[in-house]
Amino acid sequence: MMVIFGITAFLLNEYRFHAVGKAGYLLLIVPTIMLVVFHLNGRQIFEYDSDGEALNFKNRNIIPFLDRPLHDEFPKYKLIKYEIVSIFFIKRLYITLSSKNNSSIILKYEISYLTGKEVNDLKLSLNKVVKANKEKND
Repeated sequence: MMVIFGITAFLLNEYRFHAVGKAGYLLLIVPTIMLVVFHLNGRQIFEYDSDGEALNFKNRNIIPFLDRPLHDEFPKYKLIKYEIVSIFFIKRLYITLSSKNNSSIILKYEISYLTGKEVNDLKLSLNKVVKANKEKND
């Protein structure tokens, strides 16, 4: 909405009011930079469910046309390990799963918009699953 507002304000300034002058280009630049940062920060909605025998991960955008939503469901016993990577304001969750042909698959989820408590709860839940899987394999 800010991009649309910025474009509208720029066009009104440029062709009708001439109130801001050259600074009117900021009405285009600032919202565009904010949209790029918003897009680079990743999908805003992350849902995780570990009830039952399966793990469910859903990762989607608030704005549907920006990116394709992710939805993965797999049995708990396939989870080998996980890793949370934080770089500045971007957080990613990497899930490593075992596959049928003795290789592994890595799934990536964007969790930048989770709070610290939500990330800790996610870590606690995934640690339980990984620990249970290691005990079964040993």
